[in-house]
Amino acid sequence: MNPSRTAFGAWNGGRFMHYGLALDEGHWIALVQHAYHQGLRTFLTADVYGCGQADDLLGRALAGIPRDSYCLVGSIGHDFYSAKRDGSKGFPRFSNPQLRSPSDFAGYLRMATERSLERCKTDRFDLLLLHNPDYLGYSNDAVWLGMDALRQAKLADRLGIAPGPANGFSLDLILAFERFGSLIDWAMVILNPFEPWPTSLILPAALQYNIRLITRVVDYGGLFHGDVRPGHYFGTSDHRSFRPAGWVEFAWHKLDPLRPIAQRHNLSLLQLACAWNLQQPPVQCVVPTLIQEIGEGTRSIESKADELASLPQAVLSADELSLITLIGDNRGCMQLKGANRSHTTAPESDKWSITPDLEAVGRRWLIDPDRDLIYSHGE
Repeated sequence: MNPSRTAFGAWNGGRFMHYGLALDEGHWIALVQHAYHQGLRTFLTADVYGCGQADDLLGRALAGIPRDSYCLVGSIGHDFYSAKRDGSKGFPRFSNPQLRSPSDFAGYLRMATERSLERCKTDRFDLLLLHNPDYLGYSNDAVWLGMDALRQAKLADRLGIAPGPANGFSLDLILAFERFGSLIDWAMVILNPFEPWPTSLILPAALQYNIRLITRVVDYGGLFHGDVRPGHYFGTSDHRSFRPAGWVEFAWHKLDPLRPIAQRHNLSLLQLACAWNLQQPPVQCVVPTLIQEIGEGTRSIESKADELASLPQAVLSADELSLITLIGDNRGCMQLKGANRSHTTAPESDKWSITPDLEAVGRRWLIDPDRDLIYSHGE
């Protein structure tokens, strides 16, 4: 089963990623079951969330539900089995040269996949993603030979790649598409009407290599849910508190010209964001973050799941799509991760220098790193 138009991510509800209130175990399981019964049919997990806890809870939540009635997406790549967490940087990637050599990549991938499947209480993933890869994950043959071996062993029906956790990786993704496009069925990227950049740069390559896209952060940090407003309180550990000061106030005013478009199509603002994403040609699945916000007057997280599950088949006009893209233009608004001109030291888990191979990618796809991949708002 391929991912459906709408999907539920295990990061929802704040248990494994710090957004809003963290649901307790029972509430989180009940939310998954509620989402399924409302019509959501794709569920994404990652083995590193809670060091296996997300896998386990999702397996318990879906127990008893016919396995052929939903798409299960797994993610592997962070080595929490044999490595130590590096503070806020998280666990190192399995391909870190300090942990193992390329000859050991396939063995690690097999072990991590089998353990994740065991926790999820199933024997296969419909789609398995390489999660937040380092520079080797985008370019090394041994990584993708190991991933392909998982498909051949019928542990996964399809393979994909999920860059992150922050935004960027444009040249790296296209390089992976060029080298391993015959193996990659899906990619999961950040995209929403207020963050078309830099993902818009990789859309032509995804189309050329027939790679379908899952888009996350469709809600733009919760803003499109409607209960993140100017003056909103974020908890001290909430990831969104690290965004630039005033981001809510700035983005809130950009919603006003979108409201008439949403009303014309009988859509909520979140549904409008989903519809805009789904009309970007390679995008076939949206997975916004569902957050139980802190404070009075906030919506229940169940109502957000209902809203996503009831997404209509809306078709925006070319003029509406262009207007939304213009309003949301965010080029140059942040430092991007992945291959970066400003990084000249040894590669790190999420940033590295631009190699000659990546320079060549830019020339082939008309992406100038010094023009298209720079942080310009701070100048």
